[in-house]
Amino acid sequence: MAERSVLERLEAAIAARRAADPAASYVASLHAKGLDAILKKVGEEATEAVIAGKQGDARALAHETADQLFHCLVMLGWHGVPLADVLAELERREGRSGIEEKNSRTKG
Repeated sequence: MAERSVLERLEAAIAARRAADPAASYVASLHAKGLDAILKKVGEEATEAVIAGKQGDARALAHETADQLFHCLVMLGWHGVPLADVLAELERREGRSGIEEKNSRTKG
């Protein structure tokens, strides 16, 4: 069996923690607050990643992007969308021009 990636391990940890005591688990506390709290964190982390990118601070950008990915995994888990679906979509797009891929989504 192939070794799981860090994102796959993180996805599994998030799934395991959703039902934990919200006082003991950050993931459980987000889930207890509901979808709006999760989406707010996704937005906050996206903004922080943009600011780090604008400032050109590589270490801060890596840190904020990790936070963003984490919160996106929490959001995906809330909706029952597995990371494998996201990875499959990226694989589907691999090797295609970004312009070509975007145009394929906007046509009839």
